[in-house]
Amino acid sequence: MLFGAGASLLALSALSPLVGLVNALVISKPRATVCNGNAALCSRNYANVTYIGAHDSYSIDTNPLDLASNQEIDITAQLDMGVRMLQSQAHLSGSTLELCHTSCLLYDGGSLESYLSTVKSWLDTNPNEVVTLLITNGDAISIPDFWVPAFTNADIIKYTFVPPASASGKTGWPTLGDMIDAGTRLVVFMDANSNTTAAPYILPEFNFVWETPFDVTDNTFPCKVDRGTSSSMLLINHFLDTDVLGTGIDIPARSQAGTTNSQTSILADANGCTSLNGGLAPTFVLLDFVDQGQAIATGNFLNGLS
Repeated sequence: MLFGAGASLLALSALSPLVGLVNALVISKPRATVCNGNAALCSRNYANVTYIGAHDSYSIDTNPLDLASNQEIDITAQLDMGVRMLQSQAHLSGSTLELCHTSCLLYDGGSLESYLSTVKSWLDTNPNEVVTLLITNGDAISIPDFWVPAFTNADIIKYTFVPPASASGKTGWPTLGDMIDAGTRLVVFMDANSNTTAAPYILPEFNFVWETPFDVTDNTFPCKVDRGTSSSMLLINHFLDTDVLGTGIDIPARSQAGTTNSQTSILADANGCTSLNGGLAPTFVLLDFVDQGQAIATGNFLNGLS
């Protein structure tokens, strides 16, 4: 009997290094070696990368007579082409948060929950990508009553990143590689009326970001601080509007999108802001009609990848 027990203990003792090795293989996770499409980005902190963004990303129509649309390709196609910031705005339609352009009567892009589910599905199948959402909540819609249920039902909260309390502006952010390794690959900003007690993963934008003016009709995009403070990450609103027959009503300048989104125009805007941004490239470049022009190639250039 003792012999049998002793033999079992000896056998386990002999196998224990192998057991430890197997456990290590099961528990450990390979570190990310490609981040947002390039190995060079894995070691850069989140604030030190330029992300191309889609303004009113949900507002999609290829019909040039649809004056309320800002994009011509859907969310999945935007992400597939390399867009890594999706901007949206939401309003209540009955009891549902809908992605609407100022008014749901003007343009209704569907429910926030459906939109988030689309992003979640894309993150599921693209495990080495970090994505940012920028959401407008101008109606001060309750975070716990409406926003949290939408995020919960879309099963996307598990991907969200909550920065440490010490983080502010450009400081305190992890590298893209660290975010990917941790599985927290979705950064969510809200321009106003956030509630970090109810939803710590919905970050108050202007604690971390500053913006240039939006709804610009001057194609030289003069740079100034419109919202936030210049010690933060820079978002340039590089989408051009046109005034309809001098009425003061601005609509997206769709016919000029190829020029607006050219490398020449984007770089001129970025360079015009360097003195306010500590000599650095913008963190976010927000565009209409992202599939036109040279958006992704210019983002690569700003990241020093081409």
